[in-house]
Amino acid sequence: MRLFCEAEYEDQAQHYAAVLGSRGINLGIETVEKINSRFLRLNPELALCTDAQGLWLCANGMKMQPDWKAEIPRLKRASLKSEMLARACQLGEKPQLIDATAGLGHDSLLMAHLGAEVTLVERHPILFTLLEESLAQAQTDAFLNSAAARIKLVFADSADYLRQQTARQHRIDVVYLDPMFPQRDQNQQDHKKQAQVKKQMQLLHMLLPEQGEMDLGDELLSLAQAVAKRVIVKRPRHAGFLAEQTPDHQWLGDACRFDAYFYLPD
Repeated sequence: MRLFCEAEYEDQAQHYAAVLGSRGINLGIETVEKINSRFLRLNPELALCTDAQGLWLCANGMKMQPDWKAEIPRLKRASLKSEMLARACQLGEKPQLIDATAGLGHDSLLMAHLGAEVTLVERHPILFTLLEESLAQAQTDAFLNSAAARIKLVFADSADYLRQQTARQHRIDVVYLDPMFPQRDQNQQDHKKQAQVKKQMQLLHMLLPEQGEMDLGDELLSLAQAVAKRVIVKRPRHAGFLAEQTPDHQWLGDACRFDAYFYLPD
């Protein structure tokens, strides 16, 4: 995979190449005259680039990184009453929470802002490194630093991590699942064309493989149920149930819903 940089950011590129190399990603650094929209259009293949704002994933004329600072307006509006996610995860109780499907970390940032202690688990080396950068930047931001202090990043496969918690008999308050590639509901009658996926998600879909149970989240549900008092699954409003398992409770929004699975002790 290629890592593009302008001459003044060569040291930074070397740093990222070393970090990702230690995580199994071999990068070829290419110094270019200017990384701009035209350059990205002329180099449409999936790559990385670095500039004054850090590390970016780029392809098809676009570039993206988890933009936690852009979430600040949402965080300022958020409250335990206004956020359906907060009610579903009982964030008022300041739970110990595992986000097993990290994505761009925006939901984890919100949950940490509202009081949860969040362990954010990501297995892909590039996405983990992007999240690591976002967390480091948040730690130096006057508004985000308190939420950042409640987020711990773990570089691991979520299934393996949940199995480890089970083996240690470690019970967690909440496991949150937001599968990136939810299964299509074959019985759904509404076949209206979906809106175009946002730029960030387009690039993530290119980076992460869509096939496999883990990407669909089915296996994670049973593993999460083995360690959590409640498992909360974010789904498109009309999608089928994860692993075809009927939830114990639901919170319904206009575009999405939260399915809850509760631990019932014997």
